[in-house]
Amino acid sequence: MAGEHLSVPSSVVASSNQVSSQLVDETVILNLQNGTYYGLNPVGALIWSLIQQPRTLDELCAAVTAQYAVDDATCARDIIALLHDLASHSLVEMTYAQAEALSPHAAA
Repeated sequence: MAGEHLSVPSSVVASSNQVSSQLVDETVILNLQNGTYYGLNPVGALIWSLIQQPRTLDELCAAVTAQYAVDDATCARDIIALLHDLASHSLVEMTYAQAEALSPHAAA
């Protein structure tokens, strides 16, 4: 995804169309729509556990940087990439702030 700009969600939550299980050092997710299994490493598993409830990027980054030696910018970039990957497989639902709706020049 080098050079690709990914939008930043205002919040993210795990989709209801999946089931997951925590294993020793990873999390396994089954997409109920297509029957495909996905695996997450320990960092991904931490994020997955947090997004069982709606979370912001700031909340996710705070949790990751508290447990792993990573700078804020790298953490945010990597989490955004993971969230977009999970969304592309219908495993999470992301919402976005509607800044254009706040603009006085927004089309009606």
